[in-house]
Amino acid sequence: MSYGDPNNPYGQPQQPPQQPGYGYPQQPGQQQPYGYPQQAPQGVPPQQPGYGYPQAPQAPAGYGYPQQPGYGMQPPYASWGQRFLGLLVDMLVFLPPYIIVVIGGVSKIWALVIVGYLAVLGVAIWQLVREGSTGQTVGKQAVGIRLVKETDGQPLGFGLAFVRRLAHFLDSIACYIGWLWPAWDPKRQTFADKICSTIVIRTN
Repeated sequence: MSYGDPNNPYGQPQQPPQQPGYGYPQQPGQQQPYGYPQQAPQGVPPQQPGYGYPQAPQAPAGYGYPQQPGYGMQPPYASWGQRFLGLLVDMLVFLPPYIIVVIGGVSKIWALVIVGYLAVLGVAIWQLVREGSTGQTVGKQAVGIRLVKETDGQPLGFGLAFVRRLAHFLDSIACYIGWLWPAWDPKRQTFADKICSTIVIRTN
């Protein structure tokens, strides 16, 4: 006579142990099946990506202009009034050399006339160098505006600043309409600005 399994004296069928399914609470000491999401022990902070781990791409800085709601990166374009006031101040800078030219012409002192014209040329070159390297002439600095490249917001450099100055000829033909164009243009550009891909922005 067989007494059966001593661990199962009543002869009930033995059921194999079940493995906890996905989402089943894990008991201490038990190993999770392959593919089961691992959980960090309590009190241990989650690991950070190590050196060389690919990071999320950062948004380009652009010009560094302030973010405008609903429009993205929007350069703070200078108004037509600011540009006009800056031009007036730049014209006043040429006033002393021209006074010398007038005095020399009235008194027929031709050497004084030559000195006056050389002074005009010197002021023009000085203004152009300032505008190319810093984006500001005396007038632009006085009213708080700056001339920059539209692509990267950097100063033009002497060469492009000189080309832009020559391109102002197109602003003067056809009744000076190009000088008035920034009053209604979305980017506040003259014809010379559009040709050279430049903009004038506020600095304050």
